[in-house]
Amino acid sequence: MLLIDLKTVPPRERVDAFHDALTDTRVPNDVAHEEPETGIHARMQAWRVGGLDLFATRNSGFEVRRTNNHVHHHRDNPVVSVSLQTRGIHRAEVAGRQRLLGPDDICVFHELSPRTYGWSGDGASQVVMFDMHRLDVPVDAVVRASLRLRASPLHDLVLDHLRGLHRDPDRLEADPGAPALGSATTDLVRALLLSAAHAEQSVEVKATMDETLLTRIMAYARSHLADRELTPERIAAEHAVSVRRLYTLLNAAGISLEQWLIEERLGKAQRMLASRSYDRLTIAAVAARCGFSSPSHFSRRFQAAHGMSPSEWRRFGGAVTADASLGRV
Repeated sequence: MLLIDLKTVPPRERVDAFHDALTDTRVPNDVAHEEPETGIHARMQAWRVGGLDLFATRNSGFEVRRTNNHVHHHRDNPVVSVSLQTRGIHRAEVAGRQRLLGPDDICVFHELSPRTYGWSGDGASQVVMFDMHRLDVPVDAVVRASLRLRASPLHDLVLDHLRGLHRDPDRLEADPGAPALGSATTDLVRALLLSAAHAEQSVEVKATMDETLLTRIMAYARSHLADRELTPERIAAEHAVSVRRLYTLLNAAGISLEQWLIEERLGKAQRMLASRSYDRLTIAAVAARCGFSSPSHFSRRFQAAHGMSPSEWRRFGGAVTADASLGRV
């Protein structure tokens, strides 16, 4: 069913007509247009398929805002809207997080949660609206899931299903299988939301665990810099992870293990050479205490890093680096 085509509406009436078509007591919103009233265009259609409301629009740039006040004064049965962006790049903000949405994204809004949504220029969207009670997913779970839908392995499956609903909604509306289709669609979207809500929790827990593990790995490596056998295999074994997992964790933090170990060892040697507490140690002894396999290898690395030899640093570096840095050795 065609809801409205603004080409048939006088320019001065288009703002109100657009608002009336897009907003009702079930989904109250504030609407702001990118263009003046004479530049607004919109064509909106709606269908009822198996107890679900389908909606499609193609219109000029706009932004629709749902505020805390709208949520507080919401009447009738609130809905959860699930939309596809079929034209243009859309903007959304939920729970203080802003996102850009394209044609391969699913966008979910719970009408009992504030949000902002819209696009610039000519855009289009296809929407399925679910009764909150029929969907039976808590508001906080819907909001949490909406921020991480792609974390669910069900995302692409549900995306394809939603696209299929909008290919020929006129035929689906009258099909005897529509009630079963509506129930199946509700079940699929419910599964996606529950999966994504759990996926976000898993991702957050995993991120915290990874951060803690990385901290422990770095602390362990720093305390064993003198050990020439401090290899990736040993570090991984000490923390009960595979070498592959170790490198994945370090790469995610932007750390090259080999380079980091060299820099840490050179830094320790630099502080030792500048401290009077170690002035009786030979260069070779300092190199050994910092985990270098040979004095010559140590000297080459030190020269390349600091522009002077270890002996020169010992003579001149002490004036720059104080004994207070020994706490880091």
